[in-house]
Amino acid sequence: MSEALHVPVNRLLAALPDSEYQYLVPHLELVSLFLGQVLYEPGEPIREVYFPDRAMISLVSALADNSTTEIGLVGNEGIVGLPAFLGGDFTINRAIVQIAGNAMKLDASVLKREFDRGGELQRRLLLYTQALLTQISQISACKSRHRLEQQLARWLLLVRDCVGQDEFRLTQQFIAEMLGVRRASVTQLAGTFQRAGLIRYSRGQIAILNQSELEATACECYRLVRSESIRLLGTRQSS
Repeated sequence: MSEALHVPVNRLLAALPDSEYQYLVPHLELVSLFLGQVLYEPGEPIREVYFPDRAMISLVSALADNSTTEIGLVGNEGIVGLPAFLGGDFTINRAIVQIAGNAMKLDASVLKREFDRGGELQRRLLLYTQALLTQISQISACKSRHRLEQQLARWLLLVRDCVGQDEFRLTQQFIAEMLGVRRASVTQLAGTFQRAGLIRYSRGQIAILNQSELEATACECYRLVRSESIRLLGTRQSS
């Protein structure tokens, strides 16, 4: 058994009592998720769920004109594949890996069986579901009401929380697609943030240099999502 299975990085798994976690261990598989990997397509049955370690997965709504927009982010605080235990069996959204890293993979039928047994796993999954719904609803409001610089600051902070570190690899084209805006707008704002000392951006590598000032630039949506996540799931990991 690998050390990664002994000491889970994923916060949802790490919060389980040892007896419940050890019951899952024989069914968990440590996998590497690569950039751009699609975990689910709309309408596909969910056969496996993923507990990210340092990876980040975007939940994306794909429209008829082939445009996409991000509706949620999943990192080491949660799980990808909620319908597996909620009973819906599939999702209408795409789940795509946007920051590569490891994850624990679990057969969806095993998760559903353990969820139905009750206990701390069930409680943690329901709390995470509430936290993710808060994030999704707040992102929707943010995109319709707040300035782009506020949205970009909010998004970078959420990414940081997902992966638990200040530096990550993301292209401006991807950021533009997730925010549903033109790449030129992201390029201009990234330059503004860099000149202000908030971030460093070079060749697709982003580093957050001044988190407090970035939080001041962000709208209230980041603070609402973060505070609700802490209330429901506990203190976030730091890098």
